Amino acid sequence: MAVRGFEVVSKYQEAGLTVPERSTHNAAGYDFKAAQDMVLPSLVNQPFLKELNIFSLGKISALLEKPEVRAALKPTLIPTGIKAYMQPGEFLQLVARSSAPIKKQIMMPNGVGIVDADYYNNEGNEGEIFFQYLNFGLEDVHIKKGERIGQGVFMPYLLADQDEASEKTTRVGGFGSTGEA
Repeated sequence: MAVRGFEVVSKYQEAGLTVPERSTHNAAGYDFKAAQDMVLPSLVNQPFLKELNIFSLGKISALLEKPEVRAALKPTLIPTGIKAYMQPGEFLQLVARSSAPIKKQIMMPNGVGIVDADYYNNEGNEGEIFFQYLNFGLEDVHIKKGERIGQGVFMPYLLADQDEASEKTTRVGGFGSTGEA
């Protein structure tokens, strides 16, 4: 019986992807790679920032309400083409590569991603894992298919005494499907 591991999602079955692997004997994290070429646009080069100056600071709230500004501030989701299976009581923690901010000026805006066990093959989602990044550098960053973009670490978790008292639902969706902010 399989306990935990990775599979390629159906969309990428013919794309030549490999499942994440650890690089060294004592590595905690499995290296995830990009499933396709991607461009992470520089936040600095966004049109709204070019308009922003010391005189417009009083108008920043109105500026942030513009749909094009809100869209520009959204992180880019990098597909991995991979899904993870695990046991109840476990999750997969997604973290950036330690070199990402220094070498590429990119960061995960959520700091750490959490992939729950029920994200895998639920009713409305196959469970593809994405890494989200913001590019705070001066230039767009080009990510190539097969480039290492992050790591995943399988972790156990504990429950609070009151956990059984709360009502739970069944996951039926994909990325961000457990509710709004």
